[in-house]
Amino acid sequence: MKAVSGRATRALNIGSLLEACDNSGARICKIVGVKHCKTSKGRMTYAKIADQIKVSVRKGDPKMKGEIFDAVLVRQRKPWKRNTGERVCFEDNAVALLKDDKGNPKGTQIKGTVAREVQERWKEVAKIASGVY
Repeated sequence: MKAVSGRATRALNIGSLLEACDNSGARICKIVGVKHCKTSKGRMTYAKIADQIKVSVRKGDPKMKGEIFDAVLVRQRKPWKRNTGERVCFEDNAVALLKDDKGNPKGTQIKGTVAREVQERWKEVAKIASGVY
């Protein structure tokens, strides 16, 4: 997995509820795991911008309810610092669901903008976004 420029801060714990910003059929998702996250013994794992996470669909299409998917965190409320010195944050916490580990998105479009860090790591996800900030 490609490294992300900047200093992303710990933002979301396991159990956090997120909005699904793509048109895959899910609306509200819950974090059940974070891939490639290393912590000390006893500490909960956390997700930050552009991380690959495992989510469980809580609201949305009845066929998708309770299903577990891979997803990418494309927006987070918690501010983080970029290498240029600017601090960036969004109005909501949002994810885009993935079809496979290669990074192909499940939906065909993403509502709203995604972070530049997502574009660096997940090119296929950024292609279908309405904007990159």
